[in-house]
Amino acid sequence: MSVKPERAADAVARHIEKLILEGSLHPDEPLLPERELAARLDVSRPTLRDALKILERKGLLAGAHGRGVRVAPLGAGLADPLIALLAEHAELADDYLEFRDIVERSAARLAAERATEVDLARLGACLTRIEHAHAADDPMEEAEADAALHLAIYEASHNVVLLQIMRALSATLRRDVMQNRARMFTIPSIRELLCGQHRAIAAAILARDPEAAAQAAHEHLAYLRRATRGIRDAEAKLELSRRRQKGGGLSARASEAGGPGPGTTSSRPS
Repeated sequence: MSVKPERAADAVARHIEKLILEGSLHPDEPLLPERELAARLDVSRPTLRDALKILERKGLLAGAHGRGVRVAPLGAGLADPLIALLAEHAELADDYLEFRDIVERSAARLAAERATEVDLARLGACLTRIEHAHAADDPMEEAEADAALHLAIYEASHNVVLLQIMRALSATLRRDVMQNRARMFTIPSIRELLCGQHRAIAAAILARDPEAAAQAAHEHLAYLRRATRGIRDAEAKLELSRRRQKGGGLSARASEAGGPGPGTTSSRPS
């Protein structure tokens, strides 16, 4: 039986697919313009278009009006409704952090064992970015740099399944995770501790000490869980105190004591 040779379009699609899978092409990353992309891959533009159509049908690429072809955002294919449900329930943040504790211990251990010099340089750059944001007292930038460091650890683990699952989760839950980080980074004592924990994780990986890296990652995530619970509990207590003070917004007594004065219209619940 003769084996049919692979079409050029299939070979190009398979090459781009590999780059997406291994993490060389990131979610939502734009590809080069068609002419330049075809030249880079040494194929004709019709062949390139056929390859891109194959990947679009698989859901790996997406074309948007005026934006060209991009890598599809992650989360679009990974148990979409379930991840969306997780993102809607802030009370599940503790479960998410517990999961990250389990996973990141292994990722840090693997990174210490497997990281290339390129990976180590990126980890060092992420740590420097954290240090600069910390010194500049920029909580949002420090939170973004924190996220970049953890992604760099997943990449340095050289476990593609681990990398892609954590990318999908963090992309879908990013808003809630970043809000939690931003809240924590506004508290100076917590910011100082987190900065020290990030130094410890990076230092252990850079020293290629797998056990120290795993322990540093565990201590960091365990602290994050405690801090997040503390902030959430404090906010819940404050909200309860406010509701009591206002009679839940339904008490005539509370309205008379501190509500709208004569001639004003009381607000209705939205």
